[in-house]
Amino acid sequence: MPWNGRFGTQTCNGPASNLAIGRDKTLQSDDTIPFNQTGFNVTISRMSRPTFYRRGAEQRLAEALEDSPVVLIHGPRQCGKTTLAQYACTADHATWAEDFTALTGIMPASGPGHRDYAYISFDDAVVRGGARADPAGFVADLPERVILDEVQHVPALFEAIKLEVDRRRVPGRFLLTGSTNVLLLPTLSESLAGRLQIVPLYPLTQRELANPAAGGASWLGTGFLNALFGDGFGVRRTERLGKQLLDRIVGGGFPAALRRPTAGRQAEWHHNYIEARIQRDVRDLTRIRSLDVLPALLTATASQTAGLFNLSSLATPFSLSRPTIGEYVTLLERLFLLERLRPWHSNRLSRLIKTPKLHVGDTGLASALLDVDAESLAADRTLAGRLLETFAFQELRRQAGWHGASTRFFHFRDKEGAEVDIVIERGARSLAGVEVKAGATVTRADFSGLRKLARAAGEHFVRGVVLYDGEISTSFGERMYAVPVRRLWETA
Repeated sequence: MPWNGRFGTQTCNGPASNLAIGRDKTLQSDDTIPFNQTGFNVTISRMSRPTFYRRGAEQRLAEALEDSPVVLIHGPRQCGKTTLAQYACTADHATWAEDFTALTGIMPASGPGHRDYAYISFDDAVVRGGARADPAGFVADLPERVILDEVQHVPALFEAIKLEVDRRRVPGRFLLTGSTNVLLLPTLSESLAGRLQIVPLYPLTQRELANPAAGGASWLGTGFLNALFGDGFGVRRTERLGKQLLDRIVGGGFPAALRRPTAGRQAEWHHNYIEARIQRDVRDLTRIRSLDVLPALLTATASQTAGLFNLSSLATPFSLSRPTIGEYVTLLERLFLLERLRPWHSNRLSRLIKTPKLHVGDTGLASALLDVDAESLAADRTLAGRLLETFAFQELRRQAGWHGASTRFFHFRDKEGAEVDIVIERGARSLAGVEVKAGATVTRADFSGLRKLARAAGEHFVRGVVLYDGEISTSFGERMYAVPVRRLWETA
């Protein structure tokens, strides 16, 4: 397949190619066609057509850079933070984008108004050492606009950046990326209070996977969350996903894993990812005596994903105290490998369960930890239901990160057993519930938990939805709807 661009004329024979983008500085091909372009790694193989995934967070990032002196893109490693930062803010990537358009026919967005950012990564040991030795001097010597990648390696830099911003406040001056959840590190987030805008970025949503060229701004007024809090869901027929849904659950959302051609190769990537995060990032965060416990603990949480957090049950297989296991769970949360879902409560109901749920950060990781594929999930409906609930929660959580509106997630359960898997608050006065069902049919009984939630929320309750793997969206009355799970990412 020939094309012309800044690399000159190149030819790739055979079927359409696969285009993969990472942070390395060398562009190379499976067909041994070398390229050099600062900031990116493009691999061209003979497996599939070119793929470049636009991110729903693009618009939110552009807006943050226009009015905030410090912007932090934070999320798990390998979810696309570096690519998004460079795509939005570096001149090299702007030039590269022209070549990408010539190759694929897809026109990337122009991004924010400035593309003159320098790029510095703290994965580089020399850079990291210099910043740790003299944080204030390091920040003083930085260019006018800069991307600081993996900033969690140098915590002392936050205070130095604060002092520099107080000295000279310029919107969009510092664009940071971090693979540690700073919201769980109050001393770091508080040091930049009033100066820092956080833009969350997660592994790819199913909507981004289904619409790789669409772009974030075009998605903000459409989609499941807008229908949930807006005009609702009209009657519409679609096809069941069946095994395709299980394939999506097992695949997860990490771009590098999804580029692999088989489920087995994807599972291997997930295993390597977990090992690297524990061996590398955990050691950076803290010194723990029982590093080998973490993979087993993560596997135990994967088997209980979407269940109530039971510290005693998690700690039982390990010869460690409950407080120690609790600290390890928090550590895994800091790396975005786990996420607690808090319980929703109301003064109208006194008999509510106040225990959080625990979700694994990505269903691809959970499936690899549990050594399951689509076929084995089809034979284990209980586990499939747990993973589907986590899959739906993560899809909604990730899409909500694109919006500037305040969106908070909870679960609902009372002591009589009524429950709603996902409760979503938007703003101060709007609340909706989502129940997730792995089956292909819905009955009136499936809405019992949603009706109890509606009574508890009163006038704030907007809508209740039962997601299922069926064919039709339809109303069940009283602001209740049955909606096929594919509507999470399909809008037409």
